[in-house]
Amino acid sequence: MAKSLAHMDRRETGIPSRRRGGVAGFLVSGALALALSACGSSSSSPSGSGPSSAPIVIGASLSLSGDFSTDGQAFDRGYKLWAAYQNAHGGLLGRQVKLDIVSDASDPTQVATNYQKLITIDHVNMIFGPFSTLLTVPAAKITNRYGYAMIEGAGGGPLAFAQGLHSLFDVSAPVANALIPFAQWIASLPASERPTTAAYPTSNDPFTEPQLPVAENILVKAGVKTVYSKVFPAEVTDYTPIADAVVASKAQIVLLGSVDVPTVSAFIQAFAQQHYDPRAFIATAGPDQGAAFVKAVGAGNTDGLMVPNAWYGGSSNPLSKSMVAAYIKQYGGNASGINADVAEAFSVGEVTAQAVQATHGFNQAKIISYLHSGVSLESVQGPVKFDSLGENQSATIFTFQWVHGTFEQVLPVNDPGSMKAEFPKLPWGT
Repeated sequence: MAKSLAHMDRRETGIPSRRRGGVAGFLVSGALALALSACGSSSSSPSGSGPSSAPIVIGASLSLSGDFSTDGQAFDRGYKLWAAYQNAHGGLLGRQVKLDIVSDASDPTQVATNYQKLITIDHVNMIFGPFSTLLTVPAAKITNRYGYAMIEGAGGGPLAFAQGLHSLFDVSAPVANALIPFAQWIASLPASERPTTAAYPTSNDPFTEPQLPVAENILVKAGVKTVYSKVFPAEVTDYTPIADAVVASKAQIVLLGSVDVPTVSAFIQAFAQQHYDPRAFIATAGPDQGAAFVKAVGAGNTDGLMVPNAWYGGSSNPLSKSMVAAYIKQYGGNASGINADVAEAFSVGEVTAQAVQATHGFNQAKIISYLHSGVSLESVQGPVKFDSLGENQSATIFTFQWVHGTFEQVLPVNDPGSMKAEFPKLPWGT
């Protein structure tokens, strides 16, 4: 893998040979494509005598099997869609992009091993992040050790940024704030309509746990009583006792801390079997996974389900529209069926491209410094501006809902792209 790049001039990377790194990105328009091609004409070759034709190799570890496989496979499609579009528009700095993606089987130990190999044996030019905060933490420790910038889109839990890793950047919205629009909406309802009780079951995952206390604090202040709150092991295989306890609580709204489709599906099945219909049901992840979610829970059980995110297939963002068109052409389906993970992965490439263009090469230290400079960037998910920790503080968090088979933006209420939320949600099987 990338053996032809093993002798790249150190002046091109600014990193000793055993810590060599690089960057790749996504061309968002014909003008940008020309600009990047122009930059490519001055890139260094291995000999330093002219432009190199060797591909830019990007390494990533993804959960192609295991607990996070649905998300990992969606990220795989997102990275590949980005690379194909990039190459169709001239590549990066005049060179084609080649992906080196390996599977970590959703295992934190394996993900660290994978990034160690990608950097020290495969000598990839650039690193893209894995899926989930759980895997991002060990992965980012490896990439930080070798001085690589890790730009990722699905590892934004507070735990990842508590490590003090200066080279980690998340293009998506900060995880801890994800449920705020939903909680504020419930709190704003007239007292006669506002639910009075809530349940908060959550997996003990660094992605889910930080979200629920923030939302609960808002709701409690609005008079919504907590009648159930429990953290369950991430490795649980039978959700029935937990779902039964939620049913017994008779909570009028449920905020589920989930990381995948199977978790949400298990709760829905248990709720439906007992004819328990909360007035509102939001899950931290799962309902945003498009066709995979609909297939798992059944079309009749999607109506009214909500999920926070920074992107959906119907976004009016021109960059998003271009990506959606490319996705449908490549994979088929429709906009509502596109997993939000695809957009998160795609955004990683877009932001990286802009950093490469601005720094005119693959010097990792320069790229890291540029991303920390307060510059405003663009992606299919919207604006990106990193704070000192590497979190995107310009991201707008939305809440989405399945409404009669279509995935729609419903919150914030005052956003011009939001339609009226369905409340209360319709009974299961409708």
